[in-house]
Order: sequence, then C-alpha cells, then structure tokens
Amino acid sequence: MLDYPLERPGTYVFAMEPQPYWEPAEDSFIVHYTKTYVSAFDDDEGWDTELGLRTEIVPLSKPFGLWEGNVFQGIVKLEGEAVPYAEVEVEYYNEDGDAEAPSDLMITQTVKADGNGVFTYAAPKDGWWGFAALNTAPETMAHEGADKAVELGAVIWVRFEEWDD
Repeated sequence: MLDYPLERPGTYVFAMEPQPYWEPAEDSFIVHYTKTYVSAFDDDEGWDTELGLRTEIVPLSKPFGLWEGNVFQGIVKLEGEAVPYAEVEVEYYNEDGDAEAPSDLMITQTVKADGNGVFTYAAPKDGWWGFAALNTAPETMAHEGADKAVELGAVIWVRFEEWDD
C-alpha cells in the first residue's frame, strides 16, 4: 500500500516499472509497466498524460470519475507507437471475494483494439478494473542457459464508482 499525501490540486499519476521476473507457466520473463491516475481536490487537468513508458495504455477517457456502466477507452502503445489490434485483458479486482463469475471465461475478459490501437470497455460493476495489453519484446533474456522471451505488459488500473439512484 502507498501512502502519499496529495497537497495540491491536480492529476497525479502513479507508475511502476518492476524488475523482470521468470514465469515458468509461460516459459518467459514478464515485465508489467503499471499505472493509475488520481484526481486531487477535484482537479482533472492532465488526465490524458502519456508517461513515455516502454509500453503503456494512454487513457482516451478520463481514468477516474467514472460510474459503473461507463466506458473506458485507451490506446495501447509500445515504444511510443500505437499497437494495432492489440489484445487487452480486462479483470475486476474482486477485493472481498464476493463477486462470482458465471464461468471462468468471464474472469479475464479480452477486447481487441482497432487498427489505431484504441480499445473500449464498459464496466458492468463498480470497483477497480485492470486493463493489460501484452506484447513480446524484441530482446530475450537468459534463463538456465537458454534465451527466453520477455513479455511486456502495459497495465492501467481504473476505478468505477457505484451508481446510487
């Protein structure tokens, strides 16, 4: 957990670039560049800021101040360029474990970006939703004497609020 005091109005972006880790199930290394946006004092300037990460999802919809049922749009970028037809995995953060998917197919949903790297998703439930676009890096890393692929993940977490009527 991060405790960071927001003392001035604005949009804050929290991003993380972890060390690569070995994932035996995928026979590859994984590096997921992860970020989220936070509004301080109801200021929403800069919500579409691109950080210039090696890979990232740049929001085309404000990534906060969304109701359940709203859509979120983003553009998948790799090395600063849009990724046409990128697959984006979408998952709900089931913090309390009380949400039950009707089938395993609905735990991780997949949407495909268009030819410009743009994807759209409507969140059916309030809470935190994670969007991850996965690509393979051109370089490899050594593992037990063999060159292995490196998966680069662009991850963004977006909060959707409950609609009380």
